[in-house]
Amino acid sequence: MRRFNLMLVVLLVAGEARAAPPVAAVSPDERVRIEVSLRKAGEADAVPHFRVTFDGKEVVGHSRLGVELDGDTALGGPCEVVSVEARSVRDEFTQVTGKRRAVRVDSTEVAVALRETTGTKRRWEVHLRAFDDGAAFRYRFPKQDGWDALAVKQERTEFHVPADARAFALPLNGFTTSYEKRYQPKPVGELPKDWLLGLPLLLECPGGTWAAITEANVDEFAGLYLKPSGEGLLSARLSPLPKEPGVAVRHSLPHGSPWRVVMLGDRVGRLVESDIVLALSEPCAVKDTSWVKTGKTTFPWWNGFYEEKVDFKPGLNTATAKHYLDFCAEAGIPYHSLDGVGNAAWYGGPIVPYEGADITKAIDGLDLPEVLKYAKSKGVRVRLWMHWKAAETHMEKAFPLYREWGVEGVMLDFMDRDDQEMNRFVRKAVALAADNKLTVTLHGCPKPTGLERTYPNLLSHEGVMNLEYDKWDEVGIRPDHEVTVPFTRMLAGPLDFHQGSFRTVRPEAFKPRNDAPLVMGTPARTLASYVVYQNHLSMVADYPTAYRGHPGLPILAAVPTTWDDTKVLDAKVGEYIVIARRSGTAWYIGAMTDGKARTFDVPLRFLSAGRFSAEIASDDDSAKHGMSISKQTVTPSDTIKLKLSPGGGGLVRFAAE
Repeated sequence: MRRFNLMLVVLLVAGEARAAPPVAAVSPDERVRIEVSLRKAGEADAVPHFRVTFDGKEVVGHSRLGVELDGDTALGGPCEVVSVEARSVRDEFTQVTGKRRAVRVDSTEVAVALRETTGTKRRWEVHLRAFDDGAAFRYRFPKQDGWDALAVKQERTEFHVPADARAFALPLNGFTTSYEKRYQPKPVGELPKDWLLGLPLLLECPGGTWAAITEANVDEFAGLYLKPSGEGLLSARLSPLPKEPGVAVRHSLPHGSPWRVVMLGDRVGRLVESDIVLALSEPCAVKDTSWVKTGKTTFPWWNGFYEEKVDFKPGLNTATAKHYLDFCAEAGIPYHSLDGVGNAAWYGGPIVPYEGADITKAIDGLDLPEVLKYAKSKGVRVRLWMHWKAAETHMEKAFPLYREWGVEGVMLDFMDRDDQEMNRFVRKAVALAADNKLTVTLHGCPKPTGLERTYPNLLSHEGVMNLEYDKWDEVGIRPDHEVTVPFTRMLAGPLDFHQGSFRTVRPEAFKPRNDAPLVMGTPARTLASYVVYQNHLSMVADYPTAYRGHPGLPILAAVPTTWDDTKVLDAKVGEYIVIARRSGTAWYIGAMTDGKARTFDVPLRFLSAGRFSAEIASDDDSAKHGMSISKQTVTPSDTIKLKLSPGGGGLVRFAAE
């Protein structure tokens, strides 16, 4: 629940407002400060700016605030402060799926009411929040005489960050995007002005401060992007409406923007541990969440429906589905996904473009009622992939049928947008799925923005270049990319990555192929990824024969898919990560490196008192499967040694003795 304590209310008359000092929200530990001030800009006085500091050091310098409205007007010109309200906020809630179950976040919130001093003298607000691990602000637009509808053309928000800060930037081709690009490390001042940057944007600032810019609680608004403008200036850009490209947002008043978030820490791991995006999102809207179950799922599209030594032709047919269901039951994998092969969806018709096929009926040769019946007999549940247009067209009829049939959930794909209309559809689809006790994953989508707090049946997002690219991309997904993603895309929320293959090769031996693709790294790295990546519906994406008899399969199946706590133990962006996560009384460590071999001596201070049995899956080139498994007894005062091969990894499970 969210608790507010009113601290103070200040009312300022117009004549006093221009001389007022900056209005600030300060974090409970007093390290983070976000402020609004009225400053001279060009010929105009009293123009609103914001500023963010961490430990007294400026992270975001004085930066313009405002929005451009339809009709050639704007908010953000000369203003006066009308009132200031400050509250302390304690947000405590249980997160059904996440990096920790019991979430408690303290912050200070300040609402600054502004009034234009020229023109129609409209009133608008800037709300500030200061957390121990970041700062955020959003706009609020009250209904008033002569202004009852909002039409935003663009935001005028700017982020003035140090030009010599190192950015881990995601350049995108445009607003119609799946976010599937490689991150580019560059000084902010050298970011090309023609780049459109996806969020989160990670920044390593001078002096050792880490920051990341993203957004939270995007409801009835357009997605946010950034445009480099030179000398450390990043300008906001909103995804436009598809049929009205000159406008990004239309809504009745009152209305508000999403939170614009600046995550902060003196180590990059603090950003990974942060719950700030969830804390800025709306509370859970699902009364009964007991049916929401995380887990792993097969996904035969990734391996191209490849299989060996079977007496049927693998593909979209009943025999293949039963084969996978048998494997799931044997291995302890709770879910099997029906997806597509080539450009054919399980429900018939092409995958793209969607041409109206009915998602309550399966393609010829795939007996869906029989498959669902067989899955139930095996204790496995089925998930259904679909193009988002198929869901939009049929979900009012299909989702209640899925619940009746015992379908576990759906994957929606190919949105490739986060304009206001698409964001509205996603929220509607996830809410309808919750009404019918269906979980949801999103592919072909931008980054998360905290909707999983409101609807915990939303298990994971793609929104990242991931291991599907090993099917066709000549470069493939290299180890350094895999240890950049936790500090960039994953800061926004759950991350799907097409994980699971033990058929690994060194980077120099990699060649893309559609059927039975190879992945770069080691089998122990594959296991580690299930701990490193926060993924509540992680894939077991390879074919059954590739898993059967492999010593890593029982370990893979046992790794939890949601967590009670998370701690980053050691990390360097693009080079390595060592992370610990807890499920119940058991702790797991996942470690991954780039193309270099590394050895870590990991202190076990995070363990509770007592003795623990540590099971360690390690890189071992001399072993049959390239991996060895060992055990030892440890206590919190001990250190455990992890040796990682180039592109390798390691996983450790600690169980109380």
